Amino acid sequence: MGGSGDLASAYNDDSVLFRVLRHLGWDSLVDIGYFTLPTLPLVALAGPVPFQRRLARRSLALLDTRPGQLVLDAGCGRGDTTARLGAAGCRALGVDSQPEQIDQARRRFGGLSGVRFAVADATALPRQAARIPLTDGSFDRVHCLEAAFHFGHEGRRSFLSESFRLLRPGGRLVLVDVTSRTDQPLGTLDPDGLVRGTWRFDDIEPCERYPLMASAAGFTTRRILDWTTPVLHRAAQLCALFAATASTRAGRRALCLRWPGLRTLDAQDWDEVIAVVRAHRAIERGTRYTAYVLDKPQGGVDP
Repeated sequence: MGGSGDLASAYNDDSVLFRVLRHLGWDSLVDIGYFTLPTLPLVALAGPVPFQRRLARRSLALLDTRPGQLVLDAGCGRGDTTARLGAAGCRALGVDSQPEQIDQARRRFGGLSGVRFAVADATALPRQAARIPLTDGSFDRVHCLEAAFHFGHEGRRSFLSESFRLLRPGGRLVLVDVTSRTDQPLGTLDPDGLVRGTWRFDDIEPCERYPLMASAAGFTTRRILDWTTPVLHRAAQLCALFAATASTRAGRRALCLRWPGLRTLDAQDWDEVIAVVRAHRAIERGTRYTAYVLDKPQGGVDP
């Protein structure tokens, strides 16, 4: 991901919610997941990983890559999507501002052909990363899945500008992000800061502002896909079910039978995670989940 210096604590066991998600199966992928209604009951059997992989596949498919193309995976996290790009024959560079994430990505996927990882800020890229020059017009595709909400408003503007600079004419940026339905500050829906504090971000971009920002950077918006229902709404339903189950002793015992790692949680941990889950549920009405397909014009028009 990208963003503030304490961002690492959102993606390790310092966060009780992350601890719970890890015990439920979150590991190499840390996206929310893409849930279809008929498959929701399978979550209890398979955990979140198949649904996270489905979301990653859908996001990567929007890139429309070809073997041999050079792709930047911005905010690559633990490297799963970067590895998928490499497996498809691309030359893939995954960058993330968190050294812990890049360390894990290298351990998991560093030996794969065509795949490289580097610690770098996607909103202010260095001249090169992992010995790959980050020069103007040098990349065919840029991918950013569920990371830009960490960047802050000005960081998102900078990321769009950096992506446009980096892409060759005719190149493409796929940006998938949690967005807001209006320009209402998220703090009005998250008054205690439980959601923002858990994931270490300040606010999210209004969904209708992203295309305006992209246009200002020079992009043409090819497609906008609203994935709010299969991602946020269905995840919120699962969260509500989890919180309701975890609110009773019998429910906690049942959860621990299915996911034994949850036995490490004490009473205070359970109370905290229930509060955080309910806070996520409360902001659902004000948020969306949006995929943007942004193309750099063939003429390479400057913004």
